[in-house]
Amino acid sequence: MAINHAPKKVRVSLGSAVVLGLTSCMLEAKPTTAYLLTYTENGCVANCAFCPQARESNGRADMLSRVTWPAFPAEDVTFRIGEASQEGMIERVCVQALNYRHVAEDILGLVKEIRKYSNVPVSVSCQPLTGEDVIKFAQAGVSRISIALDASTRDLFEKVKGSANRGPYVWEEHMQALKEAVMVFGRDSVTTHLIVGLGETEEELVRMIQWCMDNGIYPSLFAFTPIAGTKLEDHPKPPIGSYRRVQLAQHLITRSIATYKDMRFEEGRLVDTGISERELDMIVGTGDPFRTSGCPGCNRPYYNERPGGTIYNLPLEPSRSEIERIKEQLSDYG
Repeated sequence: MAINHAPKKVRVSLGSAVVLGLTSCMLEAKPTTAYLLTYTENGCVANCAFCPQARESNGRADMLSRVTWPAFPAEDVTFRIGEASQEGMIERVCVQALNYRHVAEDILGLVKEIRKYSNVPVSVSCQPLTGEDVIKFAQAGVSRISIALDASTRDLFEKVKGSANRGPYVWEEHMQALKEAVMVFGRDSVTTHLIVGLGETEEELVRMIQWCMDNGIYPSLFAFTPIAGTKLEDHPKPPIGSYRRVQLAQHLITRSIATYKDMRFEEGRLVDTGISERELDMIVGTGDPFRTSGCPGCNRPYYNERPGGTIYNLPLEPSRSEIERIKEQLSDYG
């Protein structure tokens, strides 16, 4: 991978652009990570059924999930990142990547530009790339890498990201890329994304969460969000009760409190976490299992939901009334 210069443009999530002083609007919760998205006029060659950036999507080119990502000069963005990190306004930068020919070069160029102004931790979220590319990211100062599985089973992956959906991705290649990334970055410095609500059962999701942790990979949860113009625009959001139970299982597994084998499922639904009611009540009472899961410093405000609606991933510490509502949601099997 040759690197001559940083890309001229980069997309920035709207919330991040506000925090960086690139634009202005009201924010109910400020992002604690600056989220960037690589820019290309030719679009993404992948064809993920849930993504407005997909090759066959009719969605807006400036959207990812339900968030808008306006484009700015890359030099302005990286300079503002330096200022914001010095002022303690951001804890991390996340460079998210579309799939196109020179994406690895663009990622590396952005990371090097960020490093000119700041030592803020940098994560990269990308498709499987070559081992050489991954090593160069680490050498340039990337502290974490994420390769999104999105689907929690091979069959679902094939339907939404693979050849059954005219997409380029292969389940086994993603799994292997995650394992190889662990060899470069180390255990617990590699992340994957799992989308809840694509058609899997709670048990299938929890089983995949356990596989990730067994292999040194942190599983970050997202709630499926229907976006206009995508192939899954009419697919429903996941029931909040199901999402809460998966969040709870993820928290218990990632903190080594319980394992998939400790848990009990009926018809694919989690009915017993494998820990005492007293301990479970204490953990739920903290609200921690229901906060946004991801890299350190990531809160992704309203990435899967609109303010005022059902909040799947809490960007802020929940109130007592919110925790009481969550307790009701956990027992909702409707």
